Amino acid sequence: MTGLGVVFRPQLPPERLRSIARLADEAGLEELWLWEDCFLEGGISTAAAALAWTERVRVGVGLLPVPLRNVAVTAMEAATLHRLFPGRARLGVGHGVQDWMGQVGARAESPLTLLREHLTALRALLGGERVTTDGRYVRLTDVALDWPPPAGSDVPVLAGATGPRTLRLSGEAADGTILTIATSAEGVRRARRLIDEGREAAGRDDPHRVVVYLLAATGPDAERRLRAELAAEGLSAVPGLGVAGDAQDVAKAVSVLADAGADTVVLQPTAGEPDPEGFVRFAAGQVRPLVS
Repeated sequence: MTGLGVVFRPQLPPERLRSIARLADEAGLEELWLWEDCFLEGGISTAAAALAWTERVRVGVGLLPVPLRNVAVTAMEAATLHRLFPGRARLGVGHGVQDWMGQVGARAESPLTLLREHLTALRALLGGERVTTDGRYVRLTDVALDWPPPAGSDVPVLAGATGPRTLRLSGEAADGTILTIATSAEGVRRARRLIDEGREAAGRDDPHRVVVYLLAATGPDAERRLRAELAAEGLSAVPGLGVAGDAQDVAKAVSVLADAGADTVVLQPTAGEPDPEGFVRFAAGQVRPLVS
C-alpha cells in the first residue's frame, strides 16, 4: 500500500505543532513530515516533541542540512530518537539551500562530497560501528555511539535529492530518497532510474523507499492558492505538478505518483492553507480511504 503523509510547514509557529501532530495520530495518518528550513524551526527538536505527543504516527524530517551539522551530533540525535520511539522516526539529510548555507558561513565548496561523506559516516555510526575517517569535510577519530539503535532496528537514513549526481549518490549511500514538489510523475520515474544506477554501482539490493512531496489544496479557492504557490516557486511552466480539488482528485494524483515509483506521497499544503488541522482531517479521513 502506498504510504500517505502530510507536511507540517514551519511557516506555522511551533506552538501549532502539538494539535496537528495529535490530530494526525488520532486520525490514522501514517506519516507527519517536518522541515528544518532556515531560519524557522529545528528538525530534531520538533520531531522529538511530535513523537512524544503521539503514539503511532511516524514522524519524518525532510531534511537536515548537512553543512549545519557535525555528523557525530546528527548520529547521536538520530540514535536517541530511534531508541526513545522505535520504528517511528524517519530522518533525511541533504545539501541544504546553498544561499542559506552561505548566510551562516557553512557553504561547502563541494556539497556532493560533503553529503557522500556524511551519509557514509552516519549510516556506519547508526549501525553501531566505530568510525575513523579523514575526508575532505568529515573527520572522525575512533568515534562510536555509546547508545546506538538496537541491532536490527528500523533506522533508515534518507537523502534529499534533485540532480542526477545526487540521485545516484542517494541510491548508493542512503536507504531512501526524498523528492520535492517539483517532481512530476515522469520525474519520479527518472529519479528511480538514477537511484537504481547508484544502487547497482554499489552492489546494493536492499529496499530503497522513495518519498515524494505533492503540493495539494482543497476548498473553494484551492486552484488559486495552488497556482499562486507554483508561481512563487518558479514552477508555473512545469506540467503535472500539484493538485487542487476534492478527495478523489487528490487521491488520483497520489496514485499517479505511486504508479511512477513513489512508495510514500506526502501532501504539502500551500503556504496559505487556511485550516491546517482541517487539511490533516481531509488527508486522513477522505483521501486515505481512496489510496491503495
